[in-house]
Amino acid sequence: HVDRLDYYRQGQFMELDLTARRNLELTETLRGKEKKGSLLWVLDKTKTAMGARLLRSWLERPLLSVSAIARRNDAVAALVKHTVQREELILALTGIGDMERLMGRIVYGSAGGRDMVSLKNAMDHLPAIRQQLAAFEGGHLRELGARLDPLEDLAEVIGRTLQDDPPFSVREGKFIREGYSEEVDRLRNVMDHGADMLADLEARTKEQTGIKNMKVGYNKVFGYYIEVAKSQTNLVPEGWVRKQTTVNSERYISQELKDLEHTILSAQDKVVALEYQLFCELKDTVCRHVTQVQKSAAAVAQVDVLNSFATVAAAGNYCMPQVDNSSVLNIVEGRHPVVEKMLKDSLFVPNDTHMDDGDDLCAIITGPNMAGKSTYMRQVA
Repeated sequence: HVDRLDYYRQGQFMELDLTARRNLELTETLRGKEKKGSLLWVLDKTKTAMGARLLRSWLERPLLSVSAIARRNDAVAALVKHTVQREELILALTGIGDMERLMGRIVYGSAGGRDMVSLKNAMDHLPAIRQQLAAFEGGHLRELGARLDPLEDLAEVIGRTLQDDPPFSVREGKFIREGYSEEVDRLRNVMDHGADMLADLEARTKEQTGIKNMKVGYNKVFGYYIEVAKSQTNLVPEGWVRKQTTVNSERYISQELKDLEHTILSAQDKVVALEYQLFCELKDTVCRHVTQVQKSAAAVAQVDVLNSFATVAAAGNYCMPQVDNSSVLNIVEGRHPVVEKMLKDSLFVPNDTHMDDGDDLCAIITGPNMAGKSTYMRQVA
């Protein structure tokens, strides 16, 4: 499933050394190494594992391209503006399995029936996501919608082949959906109704031979047998083969019973082998669509992260920054997103910032301990 290499050049992302990442508490706190209290904790309202991984990646590698930043910001702004679409996307994204990891397991051959059904259930969400993205007239969100393949045909194939809640192992059978394979259904019928088939054979044999005192039995040594009372052994047909003699009866095997015995005892092994073969065929079909699945998963991850940003922005009343290539940093009423979120009973006091490459190249911050100097520096960073 690794079909391409992504490479990036210096200058594409901001290089953050380990000390900067720790002090800014981007993904974990400085003291407790916990997610709560970090920038990731504030911004992560993602609904999928794919989106959560992508958000962490974006935080650790900030963009430097003005156009790339603007494309993301415009997408977030559109989602902030369109509240209905944002809420509908949250609903559509909720419950989607990790398509990237699931596809990896399927390609490696370590996936089971539950993984395949989880992938199918994830695909079932894709048409709704694409429908919501189609509401946007243009921009990055519309591009993501065009990139997102709903994969309805593939989901239909998986749904037609596998039961909704298959067992953990694909080596034990009972996961192919009824009606998908005539042979699987036939073998299951033999397993489920073997006793009825033996009773039917017993009734027909009694009628055909006139032997009233006979019954079909089973033991582990001889398998299935026809037991006839010694008083009626003279009615036994020529084709029957004697297997065992007891005090009051003789035990025989007929060709019909022999065939039925083979059918019943081999049905379990046959159906398990056949179901596994059908699963392998389904796996090969899914593997042929690995590129489309990966593209759709990547699009879902981006939509999830952008929608997470929009959700946080709307709830926190954040404004969209105007980013350019100048050397001017101008922030009006800036707030530290994490500290503001951690405050329970008091409001965060906002602060302005103005710096440039002229007279305001640097600033000296003074004040007593616990006055907020570090908070101010970190919120600007």
